[in-house]
Amino acid sequence: MIDFTVPPEIEHLCDNIRAFMDAHVYPLERNVEIRWEPKGPVYPAAIAAVQEKAKQAGYWAFHLPKEAGGAGLPFMYYVFINEILGRSPIAPACFGSAAPDSGNAEILWQFGTPEQKERWLKPLVDGAIRSCFSMTEPEVAGSDPRWLRTSAKRDGDYYVINGHKWFTSGAHGAAFAIVVAQTNPEHENPYLRFSHIIVPTETPGFRIARSVPVMGQDDNHHAEIWYEDCRVPVTNRLGDEGMGFVISQARLGPGRIHHCMRWLGMAQRAFELMCQYATQREVFGSPLARKANIQDWIAEARADILAARLMTLHAAWKIDTAGASAAREEISLIKFFGAKMVHSVVDKAVQVYGGAGVTEDHPLALFYRQARLARIYDGADEVHKMVVARRILAQYEGKRPRR
Repeated sequence: MIDFTVPPEIEHLCDNIRAFMDAHVYPLERNVEIRWEPKGPVYPAAIAAVQEKAKQAGYWAFHLPKEAGGAGLPFMYYVFINEILGRSPIAPACFGSAAPDSGNAEILWQFGTPEQKERWLKPLVDGAIRSCFSMTEPEVAGSDPRWLRTSAKRDGDYYVINGHKWFTSGAHGAAFAIVVAQTNPEHENPYLRFSHIIVPTETPGFRIARSVPVMGQDDNHHAEIWYEDCRVPVTNRLGDEGMGFVISQARLGPGRIHHCMRWLGMAQRAFELMCQYATQREVFGSPLARKANIQDWIAEARADILAARLMTLHAAWKIDTAGASAAREEISLIKFFGAKMVHSVVDKAVQVYGGAGVTEDHPLALFYRQARLARIYDGADEVHKMVVARRILAQYEGKRPRR
């Protein structure tokens, strides 16, 4: 039986986080000094100051168990917290749960050795360093990772890594990368050919070729990287050799839900901005809110947000009760439905704002870029639809009625 009852302590926590956002996070959104510089500090000074306040209040790393330095929330309750954080693009960093660090921390906690946790996980969770995740390659389709070309050849107690990656999130200023590379290229099972390997970014042969501009914006978040005879110890491998896809699923499954949670917050904020603007802006003698098509958009947006919220809660409940592997269908469903929802809601809000909606005077333009990307990263929508359809149709194989 599914129970979506929110305990009073979680409601109280959400209220406190909303107040914290009002006091410390939203005021930073228009701060032009907030830039992640490749050679600068780990976090901009203004972000670091808010991080200290969040740590003191106990609002830190909600995605991790307490033993790993996090808040230890059940996954379903994290939906409510992450929805609040999704309302601002800088909030996840302020609360120690920004991607890709959050996902990297999760797999280090699950699969890392005690030495790896001490050297990499502890400072990562503390916010003393940042990391990046290096999987996607420009030469092959990201939707079928069996064809990744980056190799990690064994040379005694070392791996020698060669390959070409891009969309390596968080690379500029990161202390280390987690690289997906072929370690068992001859294995008969293509899903057992890859491993995750920690590569410190000061390793000779680790070269950032450029920042990858996305939809006209160059924020130093995505990087194109060449690995040229990078030598790292075999002890830098996460898990057993060939466990790359197992670890990837452990990382990307819950990570997709994290995105869906934040999309709810983004969509809800865009919805609120749209409703507020519609009641204030007058066109042809009456407020926009009096126009039938605007009312249709508002009703549709409300329904879409509510549907996505319930689907996200259901997927999170399934993860809590049965594990991420058992919730694979629910994860794929909410990933493509949530991406479609946030894009639709933000698009309506931009249209209501008109020309103002595409300026940087409001967060809608940034939301729109992020919403469009949502349909591609962590598995394109079409791939997730295929996964869901195949799992459903498999139940009907062999059950065709006789004529």
